[in-house]
Amino acid sequence: MPDLPKWELSHIGLWVTDMDAMREFYTRLLGFKVMDQGELKQGGPRLTFLSKDPKDHHQIVLVTGREKGTPSTVNQITFRVASIKEVRAMHELVAAHRVEGIDPVDHGNAWSVYFLDPEGNRLEFFCDTPWYVGQPYRVALDFSLSDEEIEEATRKRLAGDPTTRPFAEWRDQKRRDFGLDPR
Repeated sequence: MPDLPKWELSHIGLWVTDMDAMREFYTRLLGFKVMDQGELKQGGPRLTFLSKDPKDHHQIVLVTGREKGTPSTVNQITFRVASIKEVRAMHELVAAHRVEGIDPVDHGNAWSVYFLDPEGNRLEFFCDTPWYVGQPYRVALDFSLSDEEIEEATRKRLAGDPTTRPFAEWRDQKRRDFGLDPR
């Protein structure tokens, strides 16, 4: 295989049925800013470009054209946050706004909260844990526990799993596997 250029994921586009409801959800609840919006051509699809980072013109583009009643084909759209504190804050935010499909999960290597946007696209907000564990791994995350209790419960559960190791060690191995570390 020839060498590929270095690339990274830049943005996603979502077909929508109700532009106003989707724009409202992503801007008012999740804090995205409208960077641009308009019609592709007269009478054509409407587009709304959203970002949370001024270096990116858009991280999400909403595009009209999805038929009402058609289910989402998106498995999930995932956002990384810094710590369990931020995952908990997202859980509290979506619970306070009675967002549908709230599902807090401990993946062993990540603590997550999943929920649905107004058109049924599943969103995930997560932070890394200190550990790697073979995936898939899924246990309910109990936010009635303190952050320290959550970390300790995860550590105890993972202690018996032979695939568990420090995430830093796993990442070092993957850097070597990718040929990025000559050690």
